Amino acid sequence: MADSLKIADLLTTSGVDLSWQREFYEDLHRHPELSHEEERTAGRILEKLRAFDCEIVDSIGGHGIVAIFRNGDGPTALMRADFDGLPVAEETGVDFAATNGKMHACGHDMHTTTLLGACALLDAHRDAWTGTFLALFQPAEESSMGAKFMISDSLTSRVPKPDICLGQHIMPGKAGDVQSRPGAIMAGCDSLRIRVFGRSAHASMPHESIDPTYIAAMIVTRLQAIVGREVAPHDFFVISVGELHSGDKNNIIPETAELVLNTRYYKPEIATRVYASLERMVRAECEASGAPTPPTFEYFAHGEVTDNDLAAHETVRSIFDAVFDEQSVAASPSTASEDFCYLPQAWGVPYYFWFIGSTPAEFADNPPVNHQSTFLPDYAPTVQSGTRAAAAAVLAYLGK
Repeated sequence: MADSLKIADLLTTSGVDLSWQREFYEDLHRHPELSHEEERTAGRILEKLRAFDCEIVDSIGGHGIVAIFRNGDGPTALMRADFDGLPVAEETGVDFAATNGKMHACGHDMHTTTLLGACALLDAHRDAWTGTFLALFQPAEESSMGAKFMISDSLTSRVPKPDICLGQHIMPGKAGDVQSRPGAIMAGCDSLRIRVFGRSAHASMPHESIDPTYIAAMIVTRLQAIVGREVAPHDFFVISVGELHSGDKNNIIPETAELVLNTRYYKPEIATRVYASLERMVRAECEASGAPTPPTFEYFAHGEVTDNDLAAHETVRSIFDAVFDEQSVAASPSTASEDFCYLPQAWGVPYYFWFIGSTPAEFADNPPVNHQSTFLPDYAPTVQSGTRAAAAAVLAYLGK
């Protein structure tokens, strides 16, 4: 393991000009692109990478990019950033706000800016490390498909195999704090489409129908009983109904209804148990109402639990403590989900993921959260900590 005090000293007095980050960040923020559409963003990343001494492999699984920094013999460390935006109309009021009905409401513009900053630091200080550094820029995180598309496009054979994969995400919290923990740090997730069947009739003749809207309403009510009565209080599980579609005319009882659910959890074995209970309950509700056809279930948009390796935590956290002192703090697990862990799983290697606090001081009591139209990081402390944390984590494995 690298010397934590030497890394702290290097990152405090690096002497590398990172003033370009502000313009780069504001440009990405002003021009967000949705998942799988990030052509301009990828072009801006490539333009910046060409200023460094690295090999570039691009167009991986769409707009994915990996920059390979080789520096002699030694281990290989991968650091990942995502760069897609969201279909959110921005309401931050800043002069670099997006005006195209899209927004970097999750901070991926900051992730990209900080990883490029880490590239600049590591490129300029090759005397401080040895081995291979991989900077991976991933599109389409918000669709949960970006990492999978890169992997299916032969990612693992096109770049060197890493010994460790690293990643970070800006989150609510004191701007500049580096929040880390072992074990589960982000939730697993699934989406589930349920279709229930009834018998249509005129709205004035409900006795002639089997009402799928009523069945769907009872399902919505009973879903929370599964969490409240079948999941232990000390465990975590969330079921949210994101969509409920039933009928399209006020005076017709429809023939079918559809529910689309989203779940979050830290223990996959609990999810397996909950899904069995959920299907049992839905079938029972349909049976109780005399539904003519059994319900159907479609699971999609699965996301793995982001579960940090303990040995990686011990290695990286010691460096964070040395570099950031009191700004290196314990993270609380997030109930949001990520597709980052598909990358290390593809190689079968350990990984470590952490958060960077980004909340401006004036919003400390009521911080905007990721995906809100008012979400905007406090630029200076967030970019500084994000850049140094990315470089520090890589140097924890490659530092001399």
